[in-house]
Amino acid sequence: MRRWEIKYLRRQKGHTAPPQWTQGIFHLAAFLNGTNVDLLGAAKQGMALSRLLLLCLVASEVWDAETKPIEFVCNKVTRRALNIVAELESTLTNCSGLSTLSTPVQLPCIELHVASWENKSNQEKRGDVVASLRLLTEGVEVLRALNQSRCAVSQLQRLEKNINNYLLILRNLQLSGPVVSPALSCVPQSTYSLSTFLLNYNQLINGKLDRFMNALEDRCTSQ
Repeated sequence: MRRWEIKYLRRQKGHTAPPQWTQGIFHLAAFLNGTNVDLLGAAKQGMALSRLLLLCLVASEVWDAETKPIEFVCNKVTRRALNIVAELESTLTNCSGLSTLSTPVQLPCIELHVASWENKSNQEKRGDVVASLRLLTEGVEVLRALNQSRCAVSQLQRLEKNINNYLLILRNLQLSGPVVSPALSCVPQSTYSLSTFLLNYNQLINGKLDRFMNALEDRCTSQ
């Protein structure tokens, strides 16, 4: 187990994973533990399940500033685990008063022109994504002002924490070259739809952010 994983487990002593994650892990354990598993194989599988549980916990907590962002770059499972937009959409749409918004919220810049994107420096790519993530945090503040129900407050706090996780990772990512201030690459559009707001957040993660992380994977060989 890697050093950051050990530190994370120590800090999370006494915490438990949500029931849906625990159930999924048990299903995976049942699948892995067939009738002809030797002791060595069982040990390896146990380590794999422990790591899977850890990654699930990571997705629900604030990213640790001591954890190297390179772990996020190099581990695609971690990146998938941190993306909880689908789950948040399911819970938020059940909160009354949030389906259709009385005040518009701005959307991130998700359109990706591959050629122009590849011509950007890594600093510029980070600035592009960070600027859009900041726009999303402003949108969450608008949403929180519109609805103060217990359901909405709880889930919007999770959404804000999730966005801040990505911001923290990007800000602590070591990049070469001149530092570039975050700047939007489009004129932001607006929406009255919570679903559209979350869809655009998800597209930002799976589009620009994921493409940026993939471009940095050459650093993983030394990890």
